[in-house]
Amino acid sequence: MKFKVSREIFEMQPDLCFGVVVARGVENREISTGLAEAAKTLEERYSGKKARDIEEIAPYREAFREMGYNPNKFMPSIEALASRVLKGRGVPNILPVVDLYNSISLKYILPIGGHDMDSGEGDIEVRLSGEEDKFTPFGGLEAEEMPLGEVVYSVGSEVKTRRWIWRQGELGKLTQDSRNIFFPIDGFEGMNDHKVREAAEEFASKLKELFQCEVAVGYVNRENMEMEL
Repeated sequence: MKFKVSREIFEMQPDLCFGVVVARGVENREISTGLAEAAKTLEERYSGKKARDIEEIAPYREAFREMGYNPNKFMPSIEALASRVLKGRGVPNILPVVDLYNSISLKYILPIGGHDMDSGEGDIEVRLSGEEDKFTPFGGLEAEEMPLGEVVYSVGSEVKTRRWIWRQGELGKLTQDSRNIFFPIDGFEGMNDHKVREAAEEFASKLKELFQCEVAVGYVNRENMEMEL
């Protein structure tokens, strides 16, 4: 299995980069993930601000506009997460491994996703959607129609995430039984690529320490558009 980003995506956004963390043999046991502390730190640091006004979130909003998505309607995932915190709604505990990547996401102000690698066959790709693609929303039972040319995370014709980092679906969602997991950390070279690398290393270290799993770290950009998982 590989993680691949199509050339078309880099033609649209040449500076995109992806930190990649792969964990194998995860045991979702109850642990302290630091999520509450990360949320509190963000709330104190940006008290009185809206998430969309945070400097680190601006590149994602601009990329959404350039991709043709209104970020006020389709909010980048890191903005949605930060917005919950700054509105005093907190971040719910979901699964220990999800709580851990949400804590890293808030600390570095970076979007991080989590996908069960055993839920589908084929490579994980970031590409433009095609005619055969289908997407089942999170918690849904039926697939939605997909427009052509949307930036998606996918496995085969199954879309995992719509509008790049907007909305994750049923395919590959993490559960208590998820053992082998792919985590992408999306960023921009020349802006926050150093934070992407730092976040990936810290996240990998904590995964290994807390979940007793095997971990690998990688990096994908326009010079290196794919990696073996």
